[in-house]
Amino acid sequence: MRRLIINADDFGLTAGVNRAIVECHRAGSVASATLMANSAEFARAVDLARAHPKLGVGCHVTLVDGEPLSPAAQVGSLLLPGTQSFRLSAADFARAAVRKQIAPQDIATEAAAQIRKLQDAGVKVTHIDTHKHTHIFPVALQALLAVAKDLGISAIRNPFAPLHVITKKTIAKQPALWLRYIQVKMLSRYAPGFRRAVKDAGLRTTDGAFGVIATGILDEKLFHAILDSIPDGTWELVCHPGYNDESLQGVRTRLRESRVVERNVLTQPNLRDEFRQRGIELISFADL
Repeated sequence: MRRLIINADDFGLTAGVNRAIVECHRAGSVASATLMANSAEFARAVDLARAHPKLGVGCHVTLVDGEPLSPAAQVGSLLLPGTQSFRLSAADFARAAVRKQIAPQDIATEAAAQIRKLQDAGVKVTHIDTHKHTHIFPVALQALLAVAKDLGISAIRNPFAPLHVITKKTIAKQPALWLRYIQVKMLSRYAPGFRRAVKDAGLRTTDGAFGVIATGILDEKLFHAILDSIPDGTWELVCHPGYNDESLQGVRTRLRESRVVERNVLTQPNLRDEFRQRGIELISFADL
């Protein structure tokens, strides 16, 4: 049996991102989304979640590229020195994590604040994942698992990507993919530890996440290649649909026009038929 969760990240980022996620959900593709607690359009995203109860909503825990909900004094190791903002990139977070410059308690404090904000707004949080997949690193993973368990959340994204979907031919046509492919391959050494930690914590997860390498280049051709490559098991497809509008221009993100492409792919007519023809059952994290 092949089961697939199509999860839209960045719910709450902008009004256009919110709108696109709901359109994809109505089209029958996106069954799950992860909401950013510290986002500009958080309140509207909560309203949309209430209006679409079949859309599973998780927490997109943000530890980079933004500002914390917690007082700076309580999460100092997560911040750029001399500021009240997170580090700007996953690479900066990775360097600090490897050098043991990040305090697990700071991660736990901020993650709990973000998750509780969703819960206090009436969102039944189905799972957690992290902005830019920072829970790949053990220091973040262990803290997040403890917080999730404490707050009654039973599932977490498995951020480790099957590498066979992106062919060398595809990489040759888009050289920027090569660096991302190498990065993901190097980080795969954390995968066995991830699986053990999740099992030990008593949480559930998928067999892996498609779309991590393809972030920013997920077009119709690659989307269908992924669908055709999904093996037996339960998998996630990470996506970032949106509108490249004025609001998005004011956000620090490399994903702009690619969000439009993904929205178009995920709102195609007859998508439900395509999944049925391939024997793929669409579920959400609530179904794990």
